[in-house]
Amino acid sequence: MKKFAFLLMGAHYDPAADRAVFETARGLTAIRTVRSLDEAAALAVSLADEGYGAIELCGAFGEAGARRLIEATGGRVAVGYVVHLPEQDALFDAFFGG
Repeated sequence: MKKFAFLLMGAHYDPAADRAVFETARGLTAIRTVRSLDEAAALAVSLADEGYGAIELCGAFGEAGARRLIEATGGRVAVGYVVHLPEQDALFDAFFGG
C-alpha cells in the first residue's frame, strides 16, 4: 500500500489532535500537523520509518524546510512543497500576515 503525507506547520496546531487519515484501495493519505521545523524533521523520519514514500509540505516550509526534511530522512522519501504564483503574493500576505 502506498503511503503519502501532507504536513501543515503552524504554532496554533496541536499535533496530537490536529490530524486526519484517509485510506482508499489505492493507498493511505495522512494529514499531519507540526509547530516547528524541528518537529517536522522528527515526524518526517518517523513517517519514512513507517513506509511513507512521499511527503508534501505546506507553503510555510519553503525550499529551505523541504531541504531540511530531505536531509533528515536521508533522501529516502520524495519531499515536495507548495508554492503559489508571484502575482498572488499580495493576497497571501494579506491572508497569512494578519
